[in-house]
Amino acid sequence: MEGDSALPEYDDGETPDVLALAKVVMRLRAEITDLEGVASVTAVVERAKGVLMAQAAVSADAAYQLLLDRAERRRRTLLEECWITLSRTGSRDVRPVRRGAASEAAVQRPPGPPSSSGTGRRLRGDRREAGPRVYLARLADGLADARTADDVAELLRAVLGDPEDVDAVMIYRSAATGSLELAAHAGIEASLAAQWSHIPPLSGVAALEATATREGVWLEDLKADAVDYLLIGDPPERWASRAWLPVPGLAVPVVVGFFRSRAGPFDPATRTLLRRAVRLCSGRLREGLGADGSGGPSEDAEAVQTVFDTLPGAAVLLTPLRSEAGVVEDYRIDAAAPESVDVAGRRGRELVGRRVLETYPTVAGTALWDGYLETLTTGTVYESEPFTHEEVTAGVPERSEFSVRVSRLGDRLVVSWIRHDTGEHETRRLAELQRLGNLGWVGWDLVMDTVTWSDQVYTVFDRDPERGPIRMEELPGHLVADDSLRVGSAVQRLIAYGQAVDEPLRITTANGLRHLRIVAEAHADADGAPVEVHGFFQDLTALRDAELALVESERANLVQRGMLQAERALGARLQETLLPVPEQSLELAGLCVDVAYVPADSGMNVGGDWYSAIELPDESALFVVGDVAGHGLPAVGTMAQLRFYTKGMIVTGSALPDVLGRLNTLLLHTVTDPDGATATMVMGRYEPLDRRLTWVRAGHLPPLLIRDGEADFLAQPEGCLLGAAFDTTYGQEILDLLPGDHLLFYTDGLVEDPGEDIQMGLERLAGTAVRLLGEDRSNMLARTLAALRSGNRDDICVLDIHIPDAS
Repeated sequence: MEGDSALPEYDDGETPDVLALAKVVMRLRAEITDLEGVASVTAVVERAKGVLMAQAAVSADAAYQLLLDRAERRRRTLLEECWITLSRTGSRDVRPVRRGAASEAAVQRPPGPPSSSGTGRRLRGDRREAGPRVYLARLADGLADARTADDVAELLRAVLGDPEDVDAVMIYRSAATGSLELAAHAGIEASLAAQWSHIPPLSGVAALEATATREGVWLEDLKADAVDYLLIGDPPERWASRAWLPVPGLAVPVVVGFFRSRAGPFDPATRTLLRRAVRLCSGRLREGLGADGSGGPSEDAEAVQTVFDTLPGAAVLLTPLRSEAGVVEDYRIDAAAPESVDVAGRRGRELVGRRVLETYPTVAGTALWDGYLETLTTGTVYESEPFTHEEVTAGVPERSEFSVRVSRLGDRLVVSWIRHDTGEHETRRLAELQRLGNLGWVGWDLVMDTVTWSDQVYTVFDRDPERGPIRMEELPGHLVADDSLRVGSAVQRLIAYGQAVDEPLRITTANGLRHLRIVAEAHADADGAPVEVHGFFQDLTALRDAELALVESERANLVQRGMLQAERALGARLQETLLPVPEQSLELAGLCVDVAYVPADSGMNVGGDWYSAIELPDESALFVVGDVAGHGLPAVGTMAQLRFYTKGMIVTGSALPDVLGRLNTLLLHTVTDPDGATATMVMGRYEPLDRRLTWVRAGHLPPLLIRDGEADFLAQPEGCLLGAAFDTTYGQEILDLLPGDHLLFYTDGLVEDPGEDIQMGLERLAGTAVRLLGEDRSNMLARTLAALRSGNRDDICVLDIHIPDAS
């Protein structure tokens, strides 16, 4: 038990509960480091359980209980028993320890090749082969015979002497004044032990530093360490390296020192072995040094625990923990009945060894706390009046009503308590469960001919509770006619033969039709006749409505999908009829024209991209590429209008700018879409006699001219897209073509990528076209360019107008 000196000073105005809780916080903070070893200890226990499960063919729980029983019978700790179990099954070189000769047996070496050096250093290779488990197992086996702290020190030196060159061991226990008292030693002369039997609280002492920080201190450089620390030894150079390791899990700090004559650092494997060895010895040191703060539970506490294990209700055995001045600061739980539960959910034996202020922190400073002290002092039994106690679990306050009885047993207290609001809690939880599940329980006593409903059933049936429950034989009369016969037959089978019922049913209430479910089963007497029926009604109306809404939504989706598929098929057929794509290049007015049209890879609707390449009556040629905004039948219809009107006006002799103006007016006045329709378009008329192309555009991308291995986009004449504005002017440009030229008309699907600037797409098109012509692929330039655009999200339409070389 830590003394008052370990705690900060408080003003006199601090309340007792604050002081008590502060002490708990300080002690728990100091023990946090000890918890780091829990994971490794758990691994050893789990492995030992696995060995017993395989050997004895028992369950995990049974294997764990077997380990506990063996440890208790042989007066070992659980960890010691686990190591011994593992060593006996997994390592033939682990030899049994003779009673009373723990040290002698522990130093037996594992089999391995001899070394010519003849020193203890040669066995480091053997330790690597055998592994630390062998030495830990020997240590655990030897601890079974160790009775005092000196036995533990000698055992550590003997077991770790050869593998780690440990020449001496010193064990110190912390005193109340902050000093250290030598509790045990091995390999140390009596004169040196007497010189260092007491270490005052000075700075520069490694053992004190390890005690204060709860962390190991490794002294591996004698020359440098002599500057920072006061080294034990006469002379100190006797031990070139040393380590001080705190013993985890003890209320009173204990530290173990290992001394080596070998210089150099402790490697990771050695550090791990020493830490595990110290942790393994903690049980024996706790008993031998009384390092749990009061010497630990005695045999009479175990007897009380045996009695508690057979008792119903909550009860604990408390041992007072006193300060150096004799004041009771806390109580340790040395026995606990199975139904005893703390605020963290620990139950029964899980509470043993814990403090009251840890398990029930809000007790400090209350009348109950004073009652503990009064009973401990006077021996009179303390019985509290029922009181309300509040604990905050997971941030949620919970209030409960208790009565507590405290009586003295020797110098300990037996505390038992009764919780009065358990029934109320269960009732409230049941009501919440029924409300959240929208169900209510029902009971029918067939012998007494009575029916019982929970409150939620009245809500499910939308029935006034004053009218009472519906009798079982009356139930079919309250159902929809289509369900009455089926549910009535199921109820009759339940009553007559005890067959369980799980049926859907419908009832009509003032708030409309409700979909319910009845689940019930019968309980029979000794002769097999049903005497009671228990079950529940559940309201499934909301679930049924959701299912119907989902079915209706799926039906609407199917209809919509069918309409879209039909529209796409019709649009595709119209597009194929209006816009046939030739399988090979065309010859028009002395030109070679390659045509490509590729629909988008995805989507339910056809697009509005289109082209026209025809020879006119005066032997000139007309070339058009257009793109109607949108998809589907409206886009196909607008495309057909533009294509036919363009042909008609050009054949009748209209100038190209006039044609665009009239098409713009057409879109502004004839389209039925309330949002209007727009389109882009590029159009050229080629005169073969002088190889002259006159061309116009309406918001379309510029044509690409490839001449003599270079690609250039043509300067564009004035003209915005069709259908955008009334007052629009369209200009025209004239281009004289030369033999070998290629002129590309195309739609934006050939160059656009999502998230990319259009200029990058244009530059990519120019570079690709020049490369393909350099590879002598001029006969299929349009189709090759379109094919390279895999994964296109928009339709692609390309015209390649090629002027053949002069023959």
